[in-house]
Amino acid sequence: MSPQPENLAAPPGISYQGEFTPDERALLLKVAHESILSALDHRELSLTPPSQHLAEPRGAFTTIYLRAHLRGCVGYVFPVVSLYRTVAETARTAAFEDSRFSPVTLPEASELEVSLSILSPLKTIKPEEIEIGVHGLVIAHAGRRGLLLPQVPVEHQWDRVTFIEQTCRKAGLPQDAWEKGATLQAFTAEVFGDRDLRKL
Repeated sequence: MSPQPENLAAPPGISYQGEFTPDERALLLKVAHESILSALDHRELSLTPPSQHLAEPRGAFTTIYLRAHLRGCVGYVFPVVSLYRTVAETARTAAFEDSRFSPVTLPEASELEVSLSILSPLKTIKPEEIEIGVHGLVIAHAGRRGLLLPQVPVEHQWDRVTFIEQTCRKAGLPQDAWEKGATLQAFTAEVFGDRDLRKL
């Protein structure tokens, strides 16, 4: 699966503390920057995860900024490779293949700021358990699948039912598909970036 550009300046909804240690966050941010630099320098980069935790397949988005302005944002919505590789691949794709921007140049690379949004594993959820601003949703049925990130219903001031209905629409399904056999799953997002590390 190729990483896809997102039309969101900052995909994250809410930052959750606890799963990733400061050291793990630093490693992920470092590989994001190194992935961009290694492409510009035409050198190989080892993508062997440094720990079992970072070897877990996870969905993630990488957002890059240049002088506080969005410079690229690409993510894997679903877990396809290790989190470590996902961050490296989405960082490189955000830097060079987000069609909204020209490729990052070597002088720009040293000024980039990175923000990562790490998606939790998907879990089945009941409609009444969905929390606006906390959960992102995935709805699947009859070979179709749609996803909305946690901040989307907050931005649009949707209630729970509207959020579910709009996720159905994103999947190309009838709005009431969630009441007629569609699978409903949820995830959360842990968000951190270069600025957060500087505060430690």
